Amino acid sequence: MKKLYALILLVLAVSMLISCQNEPTETPVETKTYLNPVYEPVFADPSVIRHDGIYYAFGTQDYGQWGDQYGVKHIPILSSEDLVTWVYETSAFTLQTRPIWGTLNAGLWAPDIVKIGDTLNLYYSLSTWGDPNPGIGVATANHPLGPWTDQGPILRSLQIEVNNSIDPTVFVAEGKVYMIWGSFRGIYGVELTADGLALKDGDHAKNTKVLLAGLDTSTSWNAATYEAPFIYKKGSYYYMFLSSGTCCDGHQSTYNVRVGRSTSPMGPYIDHDMRSMLGTYRGFQVLIGSGYFKGPGHNSIIQDDEGQEWILYHAFDVSEAANFGNSPRRSLMVDRILWNEQGWPYVFGNMPSNNQQAVPMITPRTP
Repeated sequence: MKKLYALILLVLAVSMLISCQNEPTETPVETKTYLNPVYEPVFADPSVIRHDGIYYAFGTQDYGQWGDQYGVKHIPILSSEDLVTWVYETSAFTLQTRPIWGTLNAGLWAPDIVKIGDTLNLYYSLSTWGDPNPGIGVATANHPLGPWTDQGPILRSLQIEVNNSIDPTVFVAEGKVYMIWGSFRGIYGVELTADGLALKDGDHAKNTKVLLAGLDTSTSWNAATYEAPFIYKKGSYYYMFLSSGTCCDGHQSTYNVRVGRSTSPMGPYIDHDMRSMLGTYRGFQVLIGSGYFKGPGHNSIIQDDEGQEWILYHAFDVSEAANFGNSPRRSLMVDRILWNEQGWPYVFGNMPSNNQQAVPMITPRTP
């Protein structure tokens, strides 16, 4: 009997050993990474939106294929499923369809893409360098890849009495549509119509506009003030991201990103030291240049599928100096936004990442 019992125990032990050996071992999960820049050679002033699970980025680029001797700029469109692998799709306009209501030889740049109701609105700047009367217009479409139908200007500098009226950002807040814009002559805000296609107050908007950051339009260009605003709502705050410094001096550019916040979309906006954003060198530092990338700025913010925020911006890649010298090539960059205990956003180290980083958490699309 004892022998039988021992035999049974032996069989059970062998069975358990075989079972353990046949159990599948866990395969380590590979952490996917990316490296900046995520699109090159040129993709400046990015604005991004997600549509049917795909991210689309709109930016600024010299439109050399138009054969334009004036270097007219256009608005290229990229697509991505993961925010780090981008593919060129098309341009928002062709040489034949691009808006021409602005100053002679004006280029398209600094776009902002927003969905209002069921319509996609593409806001754009139309100006030359040093334009005395630049403006901001809007086009509409049902899909990010168009076709885009131009709806004409929303405002021009002389009409709204804001010098250098470029760099729009449009957002819906508390049931209203707002536009904030400006470039080193004051950052201003104004309410738009419900469809986002016109100034709510028409020509009277020059009297109802609100100065939100920087200095008023009577001052000359001042790199210690701001341009390229972007509004991001988180919790009870509206965060106004701004770019400061010189944008376009290649590897000598001092562009950087700062932020102020307000509990109201039209301000007042204050910084981490409780200072009004109405001045110079204000704002919590989000991003500055490094030995690897210079002039980071003109950003937008978007979330991944886990609600983590990512900042898209452009910067100059210093490694290009060997081949291109002081290169004017502003490439597309992506980095994760972190938040400190006081609720202020920043990029790790306050500088563009220059090593492998974990990719955004995005659920793969179903084929």
